[in-house]
Amino acid sequence: MMTQKPGALPARPTFSSGPCAKRPGWSPENLNLSPLGRSHRSSIGKARLKEAIDRTRALLGVPDDYRIGIVPASDTGAVEMAMWSMLGARPVDMLAWESFGQGWVTDAVKQLELEARVLEAPYGEIADLGAVNPEHDVVFTWNGTTSGVRVPNADWVAADREGITICDATSAIFAQPLDWLKLDVVTYSWQKVLGGEGAHGVLILSPRAVERLETYAPPRPLPKLFRLTKGGKLNESIFEGATINTPSMLCVEDYIDALTWADSLGGLEALHGRADSNAAMLGAWVENTDWVDFLCAEPSIRSNTSVCLKIVDPDVLRLDEAGQRTFVKSMEKCLAAEGAAFDIGSYRDAPPGLRIWCGATVETSDIEMLGPWLDWAFAEAKVEI
Repeated sequence: MMTQKPGALPARPTFSSGPCAKRPGWSPENLNLSPLGRSHRSSIGKARLKEAIDRTRALLGVPDDYRIGIVPASDTGAVEMAMWSMLGARPVDMLAWESFGQGWVTDAVKQLELEARVLEAPYGEIADLGAVNPEHDVVFTWNGTTSGVRVPNADWVAADREGITICDATSAIFAQPLDWLKLDVVTYSWQKVLGGEGAHGVLILSPRAVERLETYAPPRPLPKLFRLTKGGKLNESIFEGATINTPSMLCVEDYIDALTWADSLGGLEALHGRADSNAAMLGAWVENTDWVDFLCAEPSIRSNTSVCLKIVDPDVLRLDEAGQRTFVKSMEKCLAAEGAAFDIGSYRDAPPGLRIWCGATVETSDIEMLGPWLDWAFAEAKVEI
């Protein structure tokens, strides 16, 4: 099989699922550098952190009585903070259909030793959402970054639930509509979807989550980075810009720049539309390509950000898993050498295949350009088997 090398390259070949592509037109010259070298506790530092929080609330439509805080250690830190601080008051349902969900299961079962019920599904599928017990707490990923599977909506979360819902929304936020009244804890990292820099997380708490924090003392030591209360009450300063530890003010400015860009497009609806358009463009190529298919077969639960693909060519499928991973790496190497696409292999714990980021900071025209390059790279790699 020979395929001619395409003539035109994507303008921006950054299709990584994290850190993700910077916004179109991004330049360091666009950033406000006045807070750099200043304390994050100075008046300008606190003001910029508060602006990041306020812009987040406005863009996402977070209810006024929900708290928003910037926390350490990316989305992982935000999820861990919630789990260690809040879980244990009642049984918990742990939902897992990809590697990050499995990581939260490990923490709940082996580290925190909670009374946990694990509801799992293999890569490409979703757990039985109808089996979630409203008397239990629940921890789940809204969008499985490593599987390309998302929950279709929050209808399965009971409005009169007794437990709290902890939602890892890091590759869904800004790209998919969230039902805030069904979610008590929402976490994300701005390195996803808006293309921010790594190491910072965002933690959003409902009044029910705050009540849990103020009425439940977990039977375990809490590291300083996990402590959200002081004297039995929520430490409100965290949610007003007084971060627990020192943040990068450069990363904060980069996040504010991305939020400002999103506002200039028309806000959240425009971001959703861009991700949907990108995913649709990639989907059209998949439908017309015989060597590849979606890892997630069901369209209603298929991600519009971290789109995961499997290679279905019979010759490649005859290879063992190690051989299939080598094949994908060969494709990646060809694409990177041409400057056509970077970092598009599947996650290390996921089945061998490709993962193309289709979030709002990616241009649909670049997704369109990518298809022929994937065909070419596949043909190049197949010559070697």
